[in-house]
Amino acid sequence: MWLPSVGGSQRKIIPRRGSFHREAGLCPPRRQRRPSESPALIAFGRQMRRMREAKGIKQETIAHLTQVSGPQVSKIENGKKRATRSFVELVDDYLEAGGALINLWGDLNKDGHPVPIWFDWPKIEMDATMLICWQHSVIPGLAQTPEYALAIVHGNQEAANARIGRQTILTRDDERGPANVLFLIEEQVLYHQVGTKETMKGQLERLIELSMLPNIMVQVVLSRGDHDGNMGAFVLATMEDRSEVAYAETAIRSITTDDPADLSVLARTLLELRSQALTQEMSRELIGKVAEERWT
Repeated sequence: MWLPSVGGSQRKIIPRRGSFHREAGLCPPRRQRRPSESPALIAFGRQMRRMREAKGIKQETIAHLTQVSGPQVSKIENGKKRATRSFVELVDDYLEAGGALINLWGDLNKDGHPVPIWFDWPKIEMDATMLICWQHSVIPGLAQTPEYALAIVHGNQEAANARIGRQTILTRDDERGPANVLFLIEEQVLYHQVGTKETMKGQLERLIELSMLPNIMVQVVLSRGDHDGNMGAFVLATMEDRSEVAYAETAIRSITTDDPADLSVLARTLLELRSQALTQEMSRELIGKVAEERWT
């Protein structure tokens, strides 16, 4: 279920409870600006191209070997797309690189760069085919109403518009189709007031509406204090090539990772959360009940 790693040591991505409040929007205005091209990604791509051409091997061969499309291989070599560790390991072995590509990839991601600088979460989110969003403090950004979002960002209309704009992936009508999304929401989130009572009622009604879409599931996780989900909220993205990337935002910085150790922690956490979650139908009933009894 889980993808390979970027390599090198990385910090654990599970933040403390309550530190993930900003994930609810992943507000672009709060993100650090990143260069349009990553020097690290370009360096890796160029080296891979040199080694491939030195062996007289075509991109199509690499694509067949790694089960990645030809255009995606081209993007990796041109520094426009990150590669998974499994991809690098296959290519390194096929090119008889003796671990050179693997080591290069690891070197680009250690010491001063605990988070790969080529990770750009908004782009990852947009390209994902499936997202699992776990949230224990607020409604996830992809499910927020404009009123709820505006209250979360303290009236910053630009930030609210940015997060609402991200929701196009839920209903997009292009060759990719809408993303499949699972919202796992802690029960107490339904009772945490954000904005006015009318805002809360509208937000819970929005959750029910979203759960009716064929590509979206909403499940309420019953409140308990002894599961690992209490340690922090996160989002897990599954990409077209079946690789996975996880995102969490702490009080210090956002963390994006595809390290197997991190993803293994999230895998176990998700299993536990799903075991304590209500079915979608039961979740709708509970959400509707709270909307009427608490916020009307």
